[in-house]
Amino acid sequence: MTRRTKPYLIRASIRPDDDTDVDYDTWPFSIPAVREIESIDFHPNVTFLVGENGAGKSTVMEGIAVALGFGPEGGTRNVQFQSAGAISALHDHLRLIRGIPKPRDEYFLRAESFFNVASYMDGTGYLDSYGGKSLHSQSHGESFTAVLLNKLRGNGIYLLDEPEAALSPNRQLAALSAIHQLVEDHSQFIIATHSPILLSYPHAKIFLLDKTGVTEVAYEDTEHYAVTRDFLNHYPRRLEQLLQDEPDI
Repeated sequence: MTRRTKPYLIRASIRPDDDTDVDYDTWPFSIPAVREIESIDFHPNVTFLVGENGAGKSTVMEGIAVALGFGPEGGTRNVQFQSAGAISALHDHLRLIRGIPKPRDEYFLRAESFFNVASYMDGTGYLDSYGGKSLHSQSHGESFTAVLLNKLRGNGIYLLDEPEAALSPNRQLAALSAIHQLVEDHSQFIIATHSPILLSYPHAKIFLLDKTGVTEVAYEDTEHYAVTRDFLNHYPRRLEQLLQDEPDI
């Protein structure tokens, strides 16, 4: 098994020729990070998108996924449905630069809509590639793990939007191992996450989305690492500060 040295997906940027057609006062371009996107150059193995709630991570992930041909709710590119809500127009304005050769495997895991994908797959009965077991007969975390361990076959590009949402800390460690095995099998990951465990994957690129745009940062400079480390190292004092009674007025 070998790692990729060149990405399947090299870069995502707002198409320069579309700039005049973008209304920066409307969603999703009203999101500061989306509005300030120039380009994101992806790591050939693992790229993380991080940021505060509402920073635009999932919007960017959705835009990239739809521009690549995935359905907005996730799954393989053969899973094309939309059960609720409108998708953003970001995908129409993205320019994607792809490498060669094309990936042999592809998957978009979106935590917030995976229930709908699981229902769709259970309805089709084509579950062999997920381990042969109904996804709804398993816990949320078990079904996520079934995707990582059974559905993703290697030599692929995989978009994961907050995969830690259903995973215990031990399952996050198992996910980190599964991601590594797939990286070693010529795969590329783009992951939006809040998990300091997943973010620890070595040599990955980490992009912070905030009001200034998109900036590459080091793992130990992320808020996820700093806040978690500080809390675990000083949790009695932090709990005292967080839970103390408000003074009488």
